[in-house]
Order: sequence, then structure tokens, then C-alpha cells
Amino acid sequence: MNYYEATAGERPVYPPLDGEQAADVCVIGGGFTGLSAALHLAERGYSVTLLEAGRVGCGASGRNGGQVGSGQRCDVAALERRFGRDRARLLWDLAEEAKAIVAERIERHAIDCHWRPGNLLAITRTRHVDAIAAETRHLAMHYDYHAMHMLDRAQMRACVASEAYVAGRMDRGGGHLHPLRFALGLARAAAGAGVRIHESSTASRIGWGAPNRVHTPRGVLRATHVLLCGNAYLGDALEPRITGRIMPIANHLLASEPLGEARARATIRDGCCVHATRFVVDYFRFSAEHRLIFGGGETYSPDPPADLKGFVRRHMLRVFPQLADVGIDYAWSGRLAISMDRLPEFGRVGRNGWFVHGYSGHGVALSQLAGRLLAEAVAGTAERFDVLAAIAHRRFPGGRWLRHPLLVAGMLWYALRDRL
Repeated sequence: MNYYEATAGERPVYPPLDGEQAADVCVIGGGFTGLSAALHLAERGYSVTLLEAGRVGCGASGRNGGQVGSGQRCDVAALERRFGRDRARLLWDLAEEAKAIVAERIERHAIDCHWRPGNLLAITRTRHVDAIAAETRHLAMHYDYHAMHMLDRAQMRACVASEAYVAGRMDRGGGHLHPLRFALGLARAAAGAGVRIHESSTASRIGWGAPNRVHTPRGVLRATHVLLCGNAYLGDALEPRITGRIMPIANHLLASEPLGEARARATIRDGCCVHATRFVVDYFRFSAEHRLIFGGGETYSPDPPADLKGFVRRHMLRVFPQLADVGIDYAWSGRLAISMDRLPEFGRVGRNGWFVHGYSGHGVALSQLAGRLLAEAVAGTAERFDVLAAIAHRRFPGGRWLRHPLLVAGMLWYALRDRL
């Protein structure tokens, strides 16, 4: 059991799909994207059935670092070079809308997910400081975003008790939350709006047609529209036309014993979440019980490290050597999906199949936007969905079968650069 599962509180059990049923929309995947889409569609009056292979939030949505950041995974300078200022601004505005959806859902549905504001970028190399400062000024001048400010080395050291960073950038428009509690709150809201949720209902085969027929171990669901929202957990077999476009990788986290409020504030003064500029990202924050939740290290095998606590603890102690005496109560792994260009991919399968995947570690907020855009597309107003679907994503070299070993080689190279 991971920390989030241990502190999720009471959660309902949704029954498996049994027999043959029908719905306007079948949503495959009970994580952030699927729950967001299901809720938005139910609010529009559609009959929606959501199929989850395990339990709601059991994949990346209930295992991640809980960080809500601004913008896309790519910096605005790279987006402007690729798409031009207008399209880059549209991508920024959509990401701002994503954050607003998170805040609105928490407030409207009274989701107790321990939201706290503040998202701090920790800069590890002096050569990165000028570019990040320039981007901060650019965002204020051209994107009307004034929630970020730079921290010099002394200010950064006062905020985060680590010698690992040369500067930082605080984003008061971001924040962090308990991701599984947020997912379960979305599920309760969706069920209350009429969505039929079925756990332990793996979608094993889709018969595309009119209607589409989605097969599970104990039932069949007939639906006009099918939304593929499994991301890294969808697997290659269900719809191989799309799964080769993303790469599932494993990320690993720990939760320490409770440190108490004083020691927590001495470690991260303002209670914000933190993520570093390393290629293999370190990210950390304190929970509501003053446990340090630390994510560090990536692996490219489906099996976690044999000593998972020790594996992540080494990364933690590189940042916070003063925590060597702290006990580790939980450690867990999860899969996330990255795209080649680190932008989420929106697309269609046939006439009435839709998918979004590849958030590349930026999915807590962007998944909520994806759910809204999926609902708009199903309802026949697909203009915004199509703007994102029109982005020509680079494919992983090697195709479906060779993309993994080639990616591993590249990742190891960049991880080596982190250490040099």
C-alpha cells in the first residue's frame, strides 16, 4: 500500500460491468482524464459508463507527486520557436484553464485533497538562471502572467534547506494536492451526476462499429463514442494504433515518517512543492501530516528496484543530507507516459473514438482540460480539441517495437549529464 492509499479515507467500491449494457459514451480509464471527461459529459446530459481495470485512481492519477504547475511541459521559448507566438499563447491559456478547472472542481464538489498553493522550480545549474529569468519576464510582459518571481541563491537557500540549488523561481499560481483524494472526489462527483462507474472491468477488446462494442471479462458495453483514457496503463493490445506514440516509464516515490511542523518548515519554509531542473527530475513536498513526499529516479523496466526505499532515499539524501536520521514509512512506483516532444497528444480513432495521452509528468492539471475538450468534441464542438489534435507530434525512433531500447539509451545519456 502506498502513502496515498493509506490516507485516502473511505472509498466506495464500484461493481464490475456484468452483462450487456448501453451508453452514449464509454470512457476507458478511471484516472484523472477519464473521470474529468465522464463528469463533463454527464453535466452535458450524456449517459456515460466508465470502465476501470483496477480501482479508481489506481494508476498514475493516484501515485504521482501531486504537483500542479503552470503552462505546458515545454517552456514558452521552445513553443514560440516551433509554433509562433499566437499558438504558444493559446497553449499557455489552455494550461491556465486547466488549473482553473482543478480549483473549480475542488471548490464546487468540496474535495478534501489538501490543496496548498506554491510551486517552486529549483535551478541546479548557473547556466540555466538567465534563461529562466528571461522567460519569467517574458511571461509577465507578453502572457499577462505575474505570479512568478525569481529567487537568488540566498533566497532559495532560505526557502529550501539544501545546497543543491543555485537559484529558484516561485510560482504562486501553482500548488500541490493529494492526488488520490482528488481522483476519488472526481469519481464521487461523476457518480452523483449519473456516471456508471465499473471497477475490475478491464477493456479487453473493442469492436469498432455503429455502435461500438467494448468487451470486458464479464460484460459488453455498447456505446456510440469510446474515449481511450488509459494513458501509460492502456497497454499495447487494446488499440495498437495509438500506443506506439507514447513511452511508459516508471517513476518512484517515498513518504517519510512525520517530521513535525517545525522540522518540515525548516526544510521547505513556505509549504510549497518543489521540482528541479535536472533531466531526471527530483520533486518533493510535505504532506498534510508533515511527511516528506520525495520523487526521484526513473527506471525503464516494468519491475521496480529491489530495494525501492533505498533507491529513492539515495536521491533524497543527495538533496537533504540532514534527513539521514529520518525513517521511510512508504515507497511506491508508478508509470507515466511521455511523448517524444513532451506535449500531450490529442487524437481520434475512426469516427467515434477519441484519446488523449502523453502528459509527460504534467498531467494533474492538463488532464482536467483534456476531459473538458473530450466532452466538447463528443458534443460536436471539436474546434479546441482539433487545434491540439492538429499538432504534428514527433514519433519515437524505432517504432512500436524498438522505441523502448532506443529511449533507454537516450535517457541514460541525459541522466549521466545530470551527474556531470
